[in-house]
Amino acid sequence: MKTYNWGIIGTGWIANKMAEALHYVPQSKLYAIGSRSLDKAQEFATNYNCKAYGSYEELLNDTLVDIIYVATPHSYHCANTLMAIAKGKHVLCEKPFAVNGQEVKKMIDAAREKNVFLMEALWTRFNPRLIKVKEIIDSGMLGKVKLLTSNFGERKPFSPDNRFFCNDLIGGALLDMGIYSLFTALFLLGKPKSITATGTIGATGVDTNCNVNLVYDDDTFATIYTSLLAETDSNTTIFCEKGDIHLSQYVYAPNQITITPLNGKPEDIVVDVNENLYAYEAIEVINCLENQKNQSDKWTWDDSVMIMNIMDEIRREIGLVYPNHDFTIQN
Repeated sequence: MKTYNWGIIGTGWIANKMAEALHYVPQSKLYAIGSRSLDKAQEFATNYNCKAYGSYEELLNDTLVDIIYVATPHSYHCANTLMAIAKGKHVLCEKPFAVNGQEVKKMIDAAREKNVFLMEALWTRFNPRLIKVKEIIDSGMLGKVKLLTSNFGERKPFSPDNRFFCNDLIGGALLDMGIYSLFTALFLLGKPKSITATGTIGATGVDTNCNVNLVYDDDTFATIYTSLLAETDSNTTIFCEKGDIHLSQYVYAPNQITITPLNGKPEDIVVDVNENLYAYEAIEVINCLENQKNQSDKWTWDDSVMIMNIMDEIRREIGLVYPNHDFTIQN
């Protein structure tokens, strides 16, 4: 069986989580790390016993690298992904896939042209607990969903240089945090028939609060909100005709599922998971490569286009303006 050599671009927190996760992924080896700083790359490599490169180009020029995990800030996702694809590498790119629909389209077109695998690393999609909730809803045991609420808010320390507040880095609550609640609604309910959004824009020109309402057929409604200013419970509740499902902390990685039937007692649903939840998305990459697939059936290119188009629409509605970044729907 082939062992796939992984290279990671970037040495931040999320890069470390993936480096740890690869220990749990069959047919996988963390082979090399690439950073713009050789010192940072060498420190990372010492911690994880891999090769170190002091530039992304050197990493991508290594012919022994099979898969690149892009772990840089999302304003660099498109450029870094295109660099990797140009060298014929398969790519798992951290969420959000890019900063607008135009960039997502470029990435997908490049992967299609080079015939390489590409997937957005939206790790929550592969969490067995959320998959179990989807199964419960689809089974009809609780009837139809009538309302979904989901939130993710954290008080972030303000600084114009903090990536959450930096306009040049396409900061804001929606792309980095709100994407999880938005994804949860889309995964469990599908694409809505209409969307409305409101928000607040802070001193640096990024969204600091964002509220989104999704309307579906059959009188079904979802409301999600995210914030850089408020500490919320970051939970999700699905209200159905015959009972409710509650997902407690956190929306991106729920650790408890509780079902409460109408006029019944709450019941906790136990789902065993790997201690490192990032492993699941990497396992999906390997499964796809082993089956000669360039995209995942579980989180397709169309899915990434859809969620980015919706986030573009939301940002247009709340009046966000980023230099050189047009929120035009990409089909």
